[in-house]
Amino acid sequence: MQIELIETFLDLCQTQSFNQTAERLGVTQSTVSGRIKALEGNVGRKLFQRSRSGTALTTEGLRFEPHARALRHAWVTALNAARDTAIAGVTMRIGLQHDLVGGLISPLIGQFRAALPDTVFFFEADYSSQMCLDLVSGAQDIAVLYTPQSHPDLYFEALGEVSYVMVSTMVPSLEHVTAESYILGNYAPAFSHTHAAILPSLNNVSLSVGQNAAMVDLLTSLSGTAYVLRRSADDLVAAGHCGLVADAPVINQPVFAGVNLRNRHRASYRRLMRELGRHFNKPRAERKVVRTAKVLGKS
Repeated sequence: MQIELIETFLDLCQTQSFNQTAERLGVTQSTVSGRIKALEGNVGRKLFQRSRSGTALTTEGLRFEPHARALRHAWVTALNAARDTAIAGVTMRIGLQHDLVGGLISPLIGQFRAALPDTVFFFEADYSSQMCLDLVSGAQDIAVLYTPQSHPDLYFEALGEVSYVMVSTMVPSLEHVTAESYILGNYAPAFSHTHAAILPSLNNVSLSVGQNAAMVDLLTSLSGTAYVLRRSADDLVAAGHCGLVADAPVINQPVFAGVNLRNRHRASYRRLMRELGRHFNKPRAERKVVRTAKVLGKS
């Protein structure tokens, strides 16, 4: 069976629109229709029902969907295994939220190597939304991220949190911070919601940045006030670039680990999840299993 038939089927399950699926896959609507017809021919059952209100799965389509997801995951896993044959050992692909790379990757390399000495690790920085897609497809094995996305194939655990603190090149206290000189951090939906609730006067500004490293670069090259990760704040203060805005509230951002549900109970994955919990100083027994609600946002 051609894998593009499965990919088209799963995309149509999500969009419930032949037009939207054609746009997302970069093909014509007739190509989408042809692929679905071919898949239905292979399965021997009608998988979608079209009506004026849109496109919906038939009963047979609903039964086929979880198996289609499993087929796609198995296909990507097989491809990854074939591409890694030149490297000794099994490869594990680890996705990290952009802001966590600087303070997380160095100790994790040592911890992961000690836990799985025969494994090759590939680390990649990305945003939560893309990492969730990669977990679903099998292109990534474990993701450490800010924003879990609701999906029946994904499992998340809360690991702990990181802290963002306000620094400034201009003012020492919160009462002197103005919207004109403030740079808004757009690090994650949870961060943005907390910021809007506690600092509403600083929410409508002319400049916003979505990455901690980019914010640090701006503060070292321009004057201004902004939230950065605590470790970055310490570095900026030590270098004399900024001072802490001491009376500004600290904003804590939760951090999660995600895996494909099919891998949740595999020994190697459980071992790495334990190492992640150890890094964030939260024993597995105290970690919360996340029942995700759909969260919008790129982070």
